[in-house]
Amino acid sequence: MSLLARVFAPKATAYAHCDLPCGVYDPAQARIEAESVKAICEKYAQNSDPEFRARALQIKEERSELVKHHLWVLWTDYFKPPHFEKYPQLHQLFNEATKLAGAGGTKGSTDAAKADELLGKIEEISKIFWETKQG
Repeated sequence: MSLLARVFAPKATAYAHCDLPCGVYDPAQARIEAESVKAICEKYAQNSDPEFRARALQIKEERSELVKHHLWVLWTDYFKPPHFEKYPQLHQLFNEATKLAGAGGTKGSTDAAKADELLGKIEEISKIFWETKQG
């Protein structure tokens, strides 16, 4: 390695959910978006106006995508191998949750029951997350 490369090489590796390693993670971000998805599904079912429904679908799909994003950040950036060893169900739980936020779940459906399933998975992830913060 050249002297110049050694001088400019990073001294430490930082991990964060954004470009600034703030270290702030919380499943509440995914939960809030999922609650929004559920509320939109309920409002969609109660309103027959086509313009309202079109807008509701667009917003619901955006919020579902945000749920996936926030879950992926936790899955890929916060949780580390020791967490997955202690909680072997964690990979499956994230897989199920992100699929529930996807096309086969809340992104592709107006069924509030799907949103409830998603919220249940997020709650399970949240419980594990907060257990990891205690230790």
